[in-house]
Amino acid sequence: MDIQKVDMFIMANGDKLPEEKVPFVREKLLEMDDSKWSALSVMQFKNPTTALIISIFLGSYGIDRFYIGCTGMGVGKLLTCGGLGIWTIIDWFLISGATKEVNYNKLSYYLN
Repeated sequence: MDIQKVDMFIMANGDKLPEEKVPFVREKLLEMDDSKWSALSVMQFKNPTTALIISIFLGSYGIDRFYIGCTGMGVGKLLTCGGLGIWTIIDWFLISGATKEVNYNKLSYYLN
C-alpha cells in the first residue's frame, strides 16, 4: 500500500489504537494491497474519550462496556450496579485502554 495512505490512516486513527501496537499496524498496512484500502478507510473505531465520558456518567449501568462491544461485561455491570460501585471506579481508569484494544482487535481481524 502507498506510504502516504498508511501515514494518513495512522494520523487519523493512531489515538484510537494502543500506542505500543501502532508500529505493527503500520507495518501490516504497508504489506497490504491497495484493493483493501476502500474498506479500511471507512472502518469505524470507537473513541476512547467518548468511552471514558460514558463510563463516568453511566458506568454503573454498564453502558460504557456496551458502547465498546463487551456485552457480557456490560450485563455484569448492569446486574451488579457496577459491582456496587467498585467496578465502575476501576473502569474509569481502564476503559480507555479497553477501547483501544477493541479497536486494535477489530483492525487486526481485518488485516489477517
